[in-house]
Amino acid sequence: MRLSSVAVLGGGPGGLYAARLMKLRRPECAVTVYEQSPPSGTFGFGVGLATATQRHLEKADPVSLRAIVADAWRHEMSMSVGDVTVTLPAGDLIAIGRARLLEILRDQALAAGVEIHDGTRVSAEELDADLVIAADGVNSATRERFGAELGVRVDRHDSLYLWCGTDFALPRAVFRPEVTGHGTFVAHAYPYQRDRSTFLVETDPGTWRRAGFDATTDRTAPDQSDETALDHLSDVFADTLRGHRLIGNRTRWLRFRTVTCETWHHGNVVLLGDAAHTAHYSIGSGTKLAMESGIALVEALDAGPDLESALTAYETARRPAVEHLQDTARRSMRWWDEFPERLDLPVEQLLIAYMTRAGKVSLERLARDAPAVVAAGLARYDGGPVERLPDDVVGWVLDRPLDAGGQHWPTRAVPCGGLHESEKVTALDAGTTRESALAAFDAAERVRRTGRLVGVRVPDGLRGLAAEALAGGRVDLVELV
Repeated sequence: MRLSSVAVLGGGPGGLYAARLMKLRRPECAVTVYEQSPPSGTFGFGVGLATATQRHLEKADPVSLRAIVADAWRHEMSMSVGDVTVTLPAGDLIAIGRARLLEILRDQALAAGVEIHDGTRVSAEELDADLVIAADGVNSATRERFGAELGVRVDRHDSLYLWCGTDFALPRAVFRPEVTGHGTFVAHAYPYQRDRSTFLVETDPGTWRRAGFDATTDRTAPDQSDETALDHLSDVFADTLRGHRLIGNRTRWLRFRTVTCETWHHGNVVLLGDAAHTAHYSIGSGTKLAMESGIALVEALDAGPDLESALTAYETARRPAVEHLQDTARRSMRWWDEFPERLDLPVEQLLIAYMTRAGKVSLERLARDAPAVVAAGLARYDGGPVERLPDDVVGWVLDRPLDAGGQHWPTRAVPCGGLHESEKVTALDAGTTRESALAAFDAAERVRRTGRLVGVRVPDGLRGLAAEALAGGRVDLVELV
């Protein structure tokens, strides 16, 4: 399909990347990016790119990926509770400063022949272009303008988070809770260059209010940072920060917003990235979603006979992956909401629970990638040393005995009908799908925290999920049916 002109609203990662790909595929097309802020107006800290995302970017545009990787910072992952830290090898996990990423993508777009107008605020209606790509972020004015036509829904999360940084490179990414007199704050932190780390802190509304941050949030202008919160949290996470302080950049407490749209396009306007869909930061998905959606959009435009057909095909092809990631993100978001309630779980076992929390990483895969971590977690699960991981780790987890509530079970996987044999066990049904099983394990874990033993009936085809729920302390018994 021929396009004479394409306008991109927004100079974030998704907009710049899509503009470059568009120009590379269509040298004769006039591709223009309109960014309302000057280049110096960029704010934010580090951006993470997982291995799978790097593979997708490599296939679409190896030149720009090489430029990104050259300036990125590689790191491992860890979880730390109290004085215990467990480190997880993370393969090719990288992070890069958001400002530096935008510089690279901007240079790559210009090198391809894209025209960029900074400090320019325009609307889709003002532009005389064959196609308008609205990559104008979570606060998208374009989405608001066409909200009725696009079927927009924005759900605001209860918990609060604050995005900041610090002026040294942490030795590895770390998830760490700190329990204070006000409640629990949890840090998600990772290094992204030699003298910088991202430091995101989240908490529940009650803790936020008891610490007085409802008042400091009201006093903080949108273009300022909540210095009171930064000072307080610098003290709370003093051990992790090693004497350094937290740095703000328009840093204030926020509630995450999950954006969904019934359709992503209207006429010649198509939404891209956070303008169309958001997924919780705990799976590090914003930049990934935007750039991968840019790849899918350009491919659909290449194949489509006309604009409407191409944009419809883009949605048809891309929406399942986006909605799957949003579902995964919702489960991850709920897991982090309840994270402080799991702090009685040994860290080694807690890390297994974290990695398998949303059904995205299997226990078998985790055992292959990080055998020492899984062995330590399973030792905590079984109550004895695990010198060597079994070949069938799922079967091993299911076959462990359990003594609890004055009863003995020879294996955690009870025979059919076995969950009805004891009044001391709350029995739940996992349904027949992966999604319903994950929901059942969520419910089981909440019941288990009341002190009840909990068992879940699970289809035998989902025995892997059952083993993950057992090893992660979400359920006591399973009945495979």
